[in-house]
Amino acid sequence: MTTAIDPEEVRKQLEAKLLLDAVRITRPTGTPTLDPGTGLLGDIPVELIYEGPGALLSGHGQVTAEGIVGRQWLDDTVSWYRLLTPLGAPVPARYDRVEVTVAHSGSAATSGRVWQVLDPAEASTVELVRVTRLDEITPPS
Repeated sequence: MTTAIDPEEVRKQLEAKLLLDAVRITRPTGTPTLDPGTGLLGDIPVELIYEGPGALLSGHGQVTAEGIVGRQWLDDTVSWYRLLTPLGAPVPARYDRVEVTVAHSGSAATSGRVWQVLDPAEASTVELVRVTRLDEITPPS
């Protein structure tokens, strides 16, 4: 016998227990300008797509998240990182950039790192949170 899952209740749990970071999603909108004084390229112009609650999970973070919620709800992925955002957040597009602006844990692990969206958010018959596969593109320091 299986127990019925209330998707709305699971969604509320996920948002309350996991979407604890503040994340920013931006979309490149042009090309950087050349600084004639330094000969270096400036920042790439961007459009803000979303700023609000979210979570960035590595493969290990996924296991932790499943423990908090009490059940497995994400399959393995070829991408090491996943971004979780509320269903009401806009769907990120390929090549959008993701940053954690405030980490709930206070850990510096995500500070200064940038990820790029690999694909638009995953689609599912039953959606609990928006799940987007990412690849880290942080330039070496």
